[in-house]
Amino acid sequence: MSREQCNVVVLISGSGTNLQALIDGAAAADADFTLRAVISNKADAYGLTRARDAGIEAIAISHRDFDSRESFDRALIAEIDRQQPDLVVLAGFMRILTPEFVRHYSGRLLNIHPSLLPKYQGLHTHQRALDAGDAEHGATVHFVTEELDGGPAIVQARVPVQPGDSADTLAARVQVQEHFIYPMAVSWFARGRLRMLGDRAELDGELLPRSGYTVSC
Repeated sequence: MSREQCNVVVLISGSGTNLQALIDGAAAADADFTLRAVISNKADAYGLTRARDAGIEAIAISHRDFDSRESFDRALIAEIDRQQPDLVVLAGFMRILTPEFVRHYSGRLLNIHPSLLPKYQGLHTHQRALDAGDAEHGATVHFVTEELDGGPAIVQARVPVQPGDSADTLAARVQVQEHFIYPMAVSWFARGRLRMLGDRAELDGELLPRSGYTVSC
């Protein structure tokens, strides 16, 4: 798949630091994907400013304008499909997606989660890793399925937990690695190297381990 063929739509809710990593990746000389649009459920999300500054269409669709999660997701699907994406990327999109939405984009919907999945699905992952006394922590890029944070893992970045770490210091180090592995996974998809096969991710024709490809830092 050439970069001209791989159109990406990114969904955000906040400041968009992972979005910025994707913007930078798409702007590289050897980029193989292009960002067609950035959509947020919050009109004041700073990530929309990042998109506009990069010349990318920035769209706000407030979930508060809809009377149900299902009706919001249908409106979201309509706007995403207008962009004709090959891939939809969640980058801090703080909404639980309906099964209808997930099925519509099955195999072409990615998310990044700040833990070494399957550990710590949901929120407050950095503090939970500290409370558990974990020696390492990290982030996981995965395909999205109907199970929250439960889709096939693609790549994990692992970072050591250091003495005296707080949730904030640990989060900051993990975020550096998020900005590395997310554009990498998107690029794999753009090049036709990556796909979802049942409950596993396949890279270059071979099934990845259930924890995904591992990057240790």
